[in-house]
Parts: sequence; C-alpha cells; structure tokens
Amino acid sequence: MITVRKILHSGKTYTTGGRDGVARSDDGRLDVKLSPPGAPGAGTNPEQLFAACWSACFIGALRHAAHARKIGFPADASVVAEVDLGHGEQGFFLQARLTVSLPKLDPDMAQLLIDAAHQNCPYSKATRGNIDIAIGFV
Repeated sequence: MITVRKILHSGKTYTTGGRDGVARSDDGRLDVKLSPPGAPGAGTNPEQLFAACWSACFIGALRHAAHARKIGFPADASVVAEVDLGHGEQGFFLQARLTVSLPKLDPDMAQLLIDAAHQNCPYSKATRGNIDIAIGFV
C-alpha cells in the first residue's frame, strides 16, 4: 500500500444510467453522454474515456522522465491508447495497448523514457498486475 502524504487533486463525477447515461463532474467542466461500445448515435463509452485519461497522464509521465534526465521533450509527442473490453472464462475484463511516438529521439532513449513513464504514471501503477498491457513505440 502507498502512504499518502498529500492529495494533489480529487476528481468527482456523478453518473446516472450506466453505459446509456450521462456523467458530469462536480465543477461542470465534464458533461458527457455515455453509450455502449458500437451503439449508434452520440455518446462515448468508459473504455474511450479511460484510454483518453491514461494517454494524457502517460504523456505527462514521459515529459517528467525527460526533464528529470535533462532531455528535450518533443512538442509533437503522442500516445495512442487502446482499451479493450472483453469477456472470457472469468467474466468481463480489460486489456490495453499504448503506442508512444517520441519524434526525433533515438530509439534507446525513447525506450528509457517509456519504461520510466510506465513505472511512474498513476494509471500504469493502478493497472499493473491487474490487466494485460502492451507498450510499444513508433
């Protein structure tokens, strides 16, 4: 277990209707219609939201790793996150793939930053050992 010294931020949402509902943040900045994966019409699904959140956080962890090593961080760095919802013998499960692009960095340095980011990203920590994760770079 991690010892908490200081809470930096708490995100709070109110969701109704599950996958056919809406999710709103307490500050009003998030107000999103939800829909099941593949359903017609407007709305996103929890897997897309999780992928967006994880990829944004992972870029922050990459930037932090680069700055800690006094390496210039590419302005056009990106992460494609894919989060799968599946069903197997044990019931429903998630699995994920992150594909990182760090243009202009040599592959060894890129891999070093990716490894460091995966160790420090809160989303990576939360999922480590709980879901299958593949991380690569282009």
